[in-house]
Amino acid sequence: MAKYDFLIVGSGLYGATCAHELTKKGYRCLVLERRSHIGGNVYTENIEGINVHKYGAHIFHTSDREIWDYVNGFAQFNRFVNQPIARYHDECYNLPFNMNTFSKLWRDVFTPEEAQKKIEEERRANYSSEPKNLEEQAINLVGKTIYEKLIKGYTEKQWGRPCAELPPFIIKRLPVRFTYDNNYFNDTYQGIPIGGYTQIVRKMLEGSDVLLGCDYTEHSKEFEGCAKRIIYTGAIDRFFGYAYGELEYRSVRFETQILDTPNYQGNAVVNYTSADVPYTRIIEHKHFEFGTQEKTVVSKEYPLKWKRGDEPYYPVNDQKNMSLYQRYREEADRLGNVHFGGRLGEYRYFDMHVVIKNALEFVGKIPEKS
Repeated sequence: MAKYDFLIVGSGLYGATCAHELTKKGYRCLVLERRSHIGGNVYTENIEGINVHKYGAHIFHTSDREIWDYVNGFAQFNRFVNQPIARYHDECYNLPFNMNTFSKLWRDVFTPEEAQKKIEEERRANYSSEPKNLEEQAINLVGKTIYEKLIKGYTEKQWGRPCAELPPFIIKRLPVRFTYDNNYFNDTYQGIPIGGYTQIVRKMLEGSDVLLGCDYTEHSKEFEGCAKRIIYTGAIDRFFGYAYGELEYRSVRFETQILDTPNYQGNAVVNYTSADVPYTRIIEHKHFEFGTQEKTVVSKEYPLKWKRGDEPYYPVNDQKNMSLYQRYREEADRLGNVHFGGRLGEYRYFDMHVVIKNALEFVGKIPEKS
């Protein structure tokens, strides 16, 4: 007889939200986590009194009041607003593309009308009626100056290929604002949990049994029959032993340093958009919570081609990979007691609020335990 009602593979936001809601409904949950800590990619570790985002910057933002109220039930959020800076050689620009960006790119641009005229002139000068690659698509959208300084190098590092060899659909649109507004997100609610994200997941997992350092795909036989149903948030192709081949991902290597200075770059996020700098951005973690510590902690992010054993971060959702994912999805649908969820289980990149919403919707269809 099964000891648990649900075996949940992965303690990231999807798995933890499911565990919390199912426990409230009276179900017994066992959560398996292959890492040595809970939280998945939102895990934060306290270093020198600073909550360090160990797997890249995570800024919570949503326009969904219900989701905002839900996460605020686990932690108090501060007033942090994401206002990244782009550094191109010895020049710094505001992101997303806005009037602050344009007035610095072009010394004769001061008004929205002048910025629109400049961008339109550049678009017309290099317009491709049927863009064959990302480079042509980006120039069609914002012109050559913005593309060459703020898009080309960063994108090529991110994807590991020249923009001229990347498909145009990767950039369907580029946000261009003709206001002096540096807020990267347009959402109503935005902030960072005071004290980091790990506390949220820890509270979500209260009432569940948690086993750390356990890779389900390597020990699945040991857990046969221990639960009536499985919620799997790992990579869907790995669950099936890569039977049809590997899905593609982009990975990231983080180089984190403690620096003996109170303020290294003056901003939480600085993107490096030139191709000659090997990393895409530097995160200075203390600025997420307006830290005043004597030291600081910074992380450089180096994009990598994913291979087995690496952490898969960004799914490569091109036609080839989506066709392969569909084959795995069909296999998954044939399983009566396994549900696949989250970024890796669904092979899609999700913002945090969407992950939580999807988990709540899934559990919402499950009745309370009788």
